[in-house]
Amino acid sequence: QVQLVESGGGLAQAGGSLRLSCAASGRTFSNYYISWFRQAPGKEREFVSATNWAGTNTYYADSAKGRFTISRDNAKNTVYLQMNSLKPEDTAVYYCAASRQGIGRVPQSYAYWGQGTQVTVPS
Repeated sequence: QVQLVESGGGLAQAGGSLRLSCAASGRTFSNYYISWFRQAPGKEREFVSATNWAGTNTYYADSAKGRFTISRDNAKNTVYLQMNSLKPEDTAVYYCAASRQGIGRVPQSYAYWGQGTQVTVPS
C-alpha cells in the first residue's frame, strides 16, 4: 500500500504559479502510476495530469496542457505539479492518486488518494 499527502496549495493571483507536491510513504513508490485530479465546488472530480512510474510518460487534460507540468522524484517519493498561468477556473481541491494498474482518467481507476490541497485563484 501507499499513503499520499499533498501540499503546496494556497492563494495565487491570476497569471501566477504554484507547485503542488504529493509525498508518498512506502518503499515501492516507484511501482505506482501517479495522477492529479481536482474537484471544484459542485462539480465532479476531474483528471488533470498523470505520470508513469519512471516519469518518462506524462499526460494532461486539455485544460492543463501548456500550463501545468507533472514530474516525479522517486528518490524522494514525491510527485510534483507545477502550475503556471493560473486562472480562476483552476480553483479547486487538488488530489493526488496512485494506481499499480496503469493510468486512467477517471477516479475509479485509483485505489489510493491523498486528502487534497486547496488552490484558490480569485477572479
